Amino acid sequence: MSDYKIETKCIQSGYRPGNGEPRIVPIYQSTTFRYTSSEQMGRLFDLEESGYFYTRLQNPTNDAVASKICDLEGGTAAMLTSSGQAANFYAIMNIAQAGDHIVCASALYGGTYNLFAHTIRKMGVEATFVDPDCTQEELESAFKDNTKAVFGETIANPALVVLDFEKFAEAAHRHGVPLIVDNTFATPINCRPFEWGADIVTHSTTKYMDGHAACVGGAIVDSGNFDWMAHADKFPGLTTPDVTYHGIVYAEKFGKMAYIMKATAQLMRDLGSIQSPQNAFLLNIGLETLHLRVARHCENALKVARYLQSQEKVAWVNNPSLPGDKYYDLARKYMPGGSCGVLTFGLKGGREAAVEMMDKLKMIAIVTHVADARSCVLHPASHTHRQMNDQELIEAGVQPDLIRFSVGIENAEDIIADLEQALK
Repeated sequence: MSDYKIETKCIQSGYRPGNGEPRIVPIYQSTTFRYTSSEQMGRLFDLEESGYFYTRLQNPTNDAVASKICDLEGGTAAMLTSSGQAANFYAIMNIAQAGDHIVCASALYGGTYNLFAHTIRKMGVEATFVDPDCTQEELESAFKDNTKAVFGETIANPALVVLDFEKFAEAAHRHGVPLIVDNTFATPINCRPFEWGADIVTHSTTKYMDGHAACVGGAIVDSGNFDWMAHADKFPGLTTPDVTYHGIVYAEKFGKMAYIMKATAQLMRDLGSIQSPQNAFLLNIGLETLHLRVARHCENALKVARYLQSQEKVAWVNNPSLPGDKYYDLARKYMPGGSCGVLTFGLKGGREAAVEMMDKLKMIAIVTHVADARSCVLHPASHTHRQMNDQELIEAGVQPDLIRFSVGIENAEDIIADLEQALK
């Protein structure tokens, strides 16, 4: 499908029915798959033959949807996971182990920050967080001999910091490690990180890709561009024999498919964070309208941002596509068609005023979610990032008064009217 435009890929990629077969991706609601030959089953377990034998590893529904996301991102191979958190965890732990180190942009979703700052630290993987606006020299100083990856978000949640791909990719590649980018907020409709030097992309498919708050999920896409064998000493999991699969060397046997094959054969086998086939089916329905919804989200967000800028009670407004925004130029460079439908703002009354205003909203809901069809708000300091102290909040780009507003695809006038009555 590589010759088609991205709008066509949203609908046509991933699944091509044959004559008399279902028009849409079927739900393969089965934990297991039957074979008549014991020898063939053995070849599947040895990774000598492709096929399905247990849904914890792979399922035809999931693979069709993963293939669509892979095509949208311009990657080589992809896999679905049970959540965006699982995707980020697998993306790192597929190439890191106890005693290793990663470099992360500090402006991250609160759950991802916790995952890297605390959970994987207990597993022996240390993370160094750097200001995404740091100089090249400051970024270089974060690397260690045991660094295995660099991680950042295209548009940070909720700080709305735009990652400078070229700066981070250049540093990562100079140190012989891949750049991993969470592309959830931009989606491949507005940004394709592989075109700017990223090597691996992750998604919380729960957000814009699903678009309807119907199913939790995640995805990992590999560009196939990073040469694991060129840095064989850094990545023994990919470049030395895997004793659990009769000595297979993934980078040699699977080439550009090595990273996703290892993540599936090892991590999904042992940890089992699989996305259910029913959720994958719902995700695919969301993907078919992704190109339409993202454009409307972005259009509405700009209208709402301009309205908020005009209000006396509003202290500040951020959106990367808003002229005058700190990251406007970077957004125009990496996302010329638009950034995302999320904006942040603060009130002159501070944290207390923010909470009070949110409680007055009628149509716009307070929910622990972002990036679906319905407009919703959240106060990160009180909700998603409440485990952080004030210093950690500031480092993550989250002011105590910050309201995260995910602008939906309702009529913009109705959204603004609800804000207006709440502000009054």
